[in-house]
Amino acid sequence: MTWPFALPFAGLLLSIALGPLLFARFWHHHYGKIAAAWALVALAALTWNAGLGTALAAFVHALLAEYLSFIVLLFALYTVAGGILVTGDIKGTPATNTAILALGTIIASVVGTTGAAMILVRPLIRANLSRPHNVHVLIFFIILAANVGGALSPLGDPPLFVGFLRGVDFFWTTQHLWLQTAIVAGLLLVIFAAIDAWRFRAEKPSSTDGTSEPVRVRGLVNVVLIAAIVVNTLVSATWKPGISFDVFGTHVELQNLVRDAVLAAIAGLSLWLTPDEHREANGFNWEPIREVAKLFAAIFTAIVPVIAMLNAGRSGSFGWLLDAVTTPAGAPREVAYFWSTGLMSAFLDNAPTYLLFFELAGGDPKVLMGELSGTLAAISMGAVYMGALTYIGNAPNFMVAAIANERGVQMPSFFGYMLRAGAVLIPLFVLLTVLPIHPLLSPH
Repeated sequence: MTWPFALPFAGLLLSIALGPLLFARFWHHHYGKIAAAWALVALAALTWNAGLGTALAAFVHALLAEYLSFIVLLFALYTVAGGILVTGDIKGTPATNTAILALGTIIASVVGTTGAAMILVRPLIRANLSRPHNVHVLIFFIILAANVGGALSPLGDPPLFVGFLRGVDFFWTTQHLWLQTAIVAGLLLVIFAAIDAWRFRAEKPSSTDGTSEPVRVRGLVNVVLIAAIVVNTLVSATWKPGISFDVFGTHVELQNLVRDAVLAAIAGLSLWLTPDEHREANGFNWEPIREVAKLFAAIFTAIVPVIAMLNAGRSGSFGWLLDAVTTPAGAPREVAYFWSTGLMSAFLDNAPTYLLFFELAGGDPKVLMGELSGTLAAISMGAVYMGALTYIGNAPNFMVAAIANERGVQMPSFFGYMLRAGAVLIPLFVLLTVLPIHPLLSPH
């Protein structure tokens, strides 16, 4: 296929970017229909090119092999985290905000970026809702808790989980990327603290009556349920019964079905065991996860022709990409892998993007963890770190923005967020490419 088959995906991304900005009321009521229309155009083009059977098989594969597990995990984490209620007087001071962002960064590799974001976003919003300048707090929260913090384990971010399933050791990223992650996260926290302190000094402090309610965490049963989600995910990656079911050419493995069923059951347990008033106090509602579910269903469908063209390698429309990340002798260029994986992850789903470049680099986990460790580090860091550049780079980004908008925080538009995040992150990514730290990113 040639580049015009990527136009429906580009149209979908532009709709997500411009819809809330140019026709917000219409978009809010009809975003599901608009997204579905672009997905249908992509399927129609695929049908015209390869036939109805191929288009149907590709659609089923996108939904069953990729989208289903993705959205079930997000749904479970969103539901369970929404039952954890942090009460008490939390003041949105620079010290408090920096501590919350640091906590989210630390726990993201344990409970996942989605779990960290959903646990802390509502307390963070409540703490800063009275401040006239609070948007920057949520932007840095997305960058740190919803992205960078997930770089140290397969549980942290979906791309690393894909690598784990392909044979990368569970603690490989912990051992090899802790320094890079500490540098990026540390600098981001310093930058945030400086910006927040500057903003805070310019604001008039809200009046208080001199009394304060101590901070309490309620709904602790959901902490146990988050641990159950983590254990369930680990078990599904190690339990291989060798049983699968063929659905229009897609092999659906038993362990994945069991994992998704258990995740749905855990979400049901959370709804049953958590008092309704906890979710009401959190301002919990289903609209953010509903929006993510609809938009990403369309994204996973419309991206099929794009992934097909990428998978075609040098013979496809994106053959120039393979030439860009390898030398004429066939050796990988780590810097090119880092930036290519990262920038594509910012606009495509970062899990299939990671897998694409993993395969481009040879796909052998032992080689990639050994002599090509710089290449694997480049792919891993690009997929995780640069997912923070746009709202659609990682699913929690969109969730945090949706929740913040629901609670009255005027989050920037798609391009507004991208400009702000890029202004902070791009210099740090340039720094990573020149720092002489192992695994060393080599340009050739």
